[in-house]
Amino acid sequence: MSIIIGIESTAHTFGIGVVKEGNILSNIREMYTTKTGGIIPMDSAKHHKKISKQIYARALKEAKIKEKEIDAVSFSQGPGLAPCLIEGMKFAKALAKKLDKPLIPVNHCVAHLEVGNCRSAYPKLNGEGITDAKDPVLLYVSGANTQVIAYASGKYRVFGETLDVGVGNFIDTFARYADIGFPGGPKIEKLAKKGKNLIELPYRVKGMDVALSGILTNLKQKLESKQYVLEDLAFSLQEIVFAMLVETAERALAHVGKKELLLGGGVACNSRLVEMCKIMCKERGAKLFVPEKSLLTDNGSMIAYLGEIMFKAGIKYFPIELNKIDIMPRQRTDDVLVEWK
Repeated sequence: MSIIIGIESTAHTFGIGVVKEGNILSNIREMYTTKTGGIIPMDSAKHHKKISKQIYARALKEAKIKEKEIDAVSFSQGPGLAPCLIEGMKFAKALAKKLDKPLIPVNHCVAHLEVGNCRSAYPKLNGEGITDAKDPVLLYVSGANTQVIAYASGKYRVFGETLDVGVGNFIDTFARYADIGFPGGPKIEKLAKKGKNLIELPYRVKGMDVALSGILTNLKQKLESKQYVLEDLAFSLQEIVFAMLVETAERALAHVGKKELLLGGGVACNSRLVEMCKIMCKERGAKLFVPEKSLLTDNGSMIAYLGEIMFKAGIKYFPIELNKIDIMPRQRTDDVLVEWK
């Protein structure tokens, strides 16, 4: 029986999760936010450092475990914002050294995919987080990352991705420009539900990839012109950009011959994106899997979940080897050698 701690700190969220034999025992997190503007990496890192001990204590309490029961410590190694990643790594290394337990560096993007197979026993999920996806295509949509991923030949391969900005950052940037604060995703979704008119926007799909910066410029220009209401722009943003994402996901399903689509990342919390994916999957006879929202957004339990898989596969570093481990802010999903499968 193994108990693994997972520490998430790639961007605005600091989270700690506890996993035991594939079951999530706790999943505690707090997010750095601003009333205006976007995420400031150094301020977010300070936020993580300030609350880390408190989050750790809450995670242990909710999991009903003691420190001495922990078998290994896992943490988000990358990709992410360097100042934020450093704080998570420092906390993880200090904990591993204190407990004299192995340290497991985890790729944040791959953790989003792997936790889609989680059969959670976490009581607050009430079964909603359970999926039985076996070999899915992952539509991974978060702040900095927008990728269509599937496992093939020993790696998680990226079949399509953004050519410029991640969809989450794209939405947050427009929200900041519209002066509605950070994070912008939930606010844009709320405004979009009030929108009535579909406004023409550029549609940028290039093969299996998408490009969003031109659409962002167009949206800013339309907002500046004062000829359009924000609700209609938010509605049109979602309809056009999500259609692009669904198109690339469908093309990936056809290309690799898979029949399962798994959503991951914070933007997958958007009900309209989920609805559009459901329609597409139904039309092509595929299954859609959407983990509970607490597993979609950045969280420590997904790091612990993959950490446990890696731990059982013998992928770990002992306290004497901690100087070999560093953050990898630009680590790509397809750079990770999947040695646990």
